[in-house]
Amino acid sequence: MTMLPQVDSPQAWARLVVALVLSTIGGVGMWSVVVALPAVQADFGVARAAASLPFTLNMVGFGASSILLGRMSDRYGIMRPVILGAVALATGYVLAALSGGITQYAFAHVLVGVGSAATFSPLLAHVSLWFMRRRGVAIGIFASGNYLAGTVWPPIVAHFIGTAGWRPTYYGIALFVVATMIPLAAWLRRPPPHHDAATPAGTAPRTAATLGLSPAALQVLLIVAGVCCCVAMSMPQVHLVAYCADLGYGPARGAQMLSLMLACGIVSRLAFGFICDRIGGLRTLLIGGALQGLALLMYVPTNGLVSLYVVSALFGLFQGGIVPSYAIIVREYFPPREAGWRVGAVITATLFGMALGGWLSGAIFDWTGSYRAAFVNGLGWNLVNVSIAAWLLRRATQRPAYA
Repeated sequence: MTMLPQVDSPQAWARLVVALVLSTIGGVGMWSVVVALPAVQADFGVARAAASLPFTLNMVGFGASSILLGRMSDRYGIMRPVILGAVALATGYVLAALSGGITQYAFAHVLVGVGSAATFSPLLAHVSLWFMRRRGVAIGIFASGNYLAGTVWPPIVAHFIGTAGWRPTYYGIALFVVATMIPLAAWLRRPPPHHDAATPAGTAPRTAATLGLSPAALQVLLIVAGVCCCVAMSMPQVHLVAYCADLGYGPARGAQMLSLMLACGIVSRLAFGFICDRIGGLRTLLIGGALQGLALLMYVPTNGLVSLYVVSALFGLFQGGIVPSYAIIVREYFPPREAGWRVGAVITATLFGMALGGWLSGAIFDWTGSYRAAFVNGLGWNLVNVSIAAWLLRRATQRPAYA
């Protein structure tokens, strides 16, 4: 007799490790295009704006495919979307390496974005199905994968581009992702546990009705919150290097601050995972959003080198747990069978927020000649996110009849 898989079991933790490795490997698609930008620009002889187009299309592919891949995982399980992602990732790198101009190179990165997307939001939702008591910790660990990718891949890609060139490096990445991701995906064949059986006796599952909302209304609110928090989040992450250059400290100092921020983000995601298991997703979102707003406020008067390092570290510690908390909220208030596409929808919203915020902060700088107004703009968007979280939490605590 085959034993059914259990939530929070050793098998669940082993699956989490596999998912984390897949996320770290698939995250190459988010970072290689940034590292290769100078070499590609020189090879094709184009301006910096044109050379930046591949990153934009990468984000388009990532965001647009997250919901579709989530639906696929809801219907067929996680193995198929991850295998599809590996194929898309490898194909994108091969087509990019074969490209004869920046246009072909840029559109090849749509496939690269699709491949990376398969190793984030669908896997994030999948991991959440294997945990109950330690769901926050598990999601925090998994969500660190894209930050780990940002730590591991840039020096590797930079080394091979410097020694072999960007085209051979892209061929090598394509081979590596196929050789590693497909076998790892096959390990995820078994379906997740039945959560109805794991629900404690006498405990009614929470739904959107618990908040006095329809599922569609709650989903829309989470999407709006996701956009707003990431418009605010993008200001330091996208413009910190340029901000340091404008202050006369040089881009290298800004890059160090960004690395410090990402490293602290890993710590944040793990710490907020523990917190989330104790207080729930809505409270975690509210606390993370409020702390992110505090860090943004601290950036406004800050222009000293040491103080910028400190504030950047604090920003990383404060904001890292926000995005994973959305996955927790989805799992708390929606059926497990809908987790893939609903998490994908919110993650797509956060990506749109990052893209919008990065552009908007640059536009505000162009209009005002200073980043101070851009930080204040981020605070305004962050206030909307905090207000939504506070309003939902208030409804959750004042509607016991629906529990």
